[in-house]
Amino acid sequence: MRAGLVPVAFVLAALLTVGIAATQQADPTADMLRAAEAFLDTLSPEQQQAVMFPFDTEDRFDWHYIPRERKGVALKTMTAAQKESALNLVRSGLSQEGFDKSQTIRELEQILFEREGRAIRDTELYFFMIFGEPSASDTWGWRYEGHHISQNWTIVNGEAIATTPQFFGTNPGHVRKGRMRGTRVLSAEEDHARSLLGSLSPSLRSAAIVSGEAPRDMLTSSDRQAAMQDNTGVSYSQLSSDQQRVLWVLIEEYANVQRDPVAKERLRKVRAAGLDDITFAWMGGSEVGEGHYYRVQGPTFLIEYDNVQNSANHVHSVWRDFNGDFGRDLLAAHYTEFSHQRADD
Repeated sequence: MRAGLVPVAFVLAALLTVGIAATQQADPTADMLRAAEAFLDTLSPEQQQAVMFPFDTEDRFDWHYIPRERKGVALKTMTAAQKESALNLVRSGLSQEGFDKSQTIRELEQILFEREGRAIRDTELYFFMIFGEPSASDTWGWRYEGHHISQNWTIVNGEAIATTPQFFGTNPGHVRKGRMRGTRVLSAEEDHARSLLGSLSPSLRSAAIVSGEAPRDMLTSSDRQAAMQDNTGVSYSQLSSDQQRVLWVLIEEYANVQRDPVAKERLRKVRAAGLDDITFAWMGGSEVGEGHYYRVQGPTFLIEYDNVQNSANHVHSVWRDFNGDFGRDLLAAHYTEFSHQRADD
């Protein structure tokens, strides 16, 4: 068990704020390790016990994006120094763009509280869980989660990183009054997809719109393993070069919430699996303000976006890896390699 409150941790937290922002091109695994250790060092023994879980626990797969009871340690229970250290951990995992999105999503909870007055609408009911012991050479993971945020990282052998499921949501999707008027946290996710749909010829548009009715939520919801959806819609190979660029920019928007090296590796895997087999499918209305859903699906990944609830002003979006959520593919490779090494001993 780690020591309780350590004075040097306050200094480390301040240094990490500057250091992580300045090293977004650096090694994310090393940054996560330093940030996780600094965060743990700010916690009391009771908080450390609440935040740490075995790596192989079922809790690691129990993710969701609704307001509900959660395990771990919430921002609401932390001191100012602990909160800053916790958010430094988030900074170590997300790009500046991704971190800014996560912070604004939290701020929207205040709008919901002012509207509803319910205690579950709270900007600080966002929880941290650490799975396994943070290590430069072993396997561990962590989660940052609350209403409309679920970010999951798995670090295998202290090197490879899995970053899915990756969920961002926003309610309101478009703030139309008050101090945050005009805010659209996930605007690019909608606008790029809408631009692609609007550029299609009548025949391709007909192929892309697979249903006139959008589902109320993402089809995979919070399933522990995402299933491949119907291979319908319009394929990358059917698009013009300009339309292909728009689709790629949309995919990049989802990838780039992660640190630059991680985002580039994610996009490399998408390319390696084959761009021509990526499909874009739309459901629901095509006019702004109408409930709509789209998905971008490739051989290895699935992006889902849904905006139907609250009069089509409540967005859910997710990136799933069919074999890589929670690091399943990386762990399988690790266990295979470890087994071979043991056999050779």
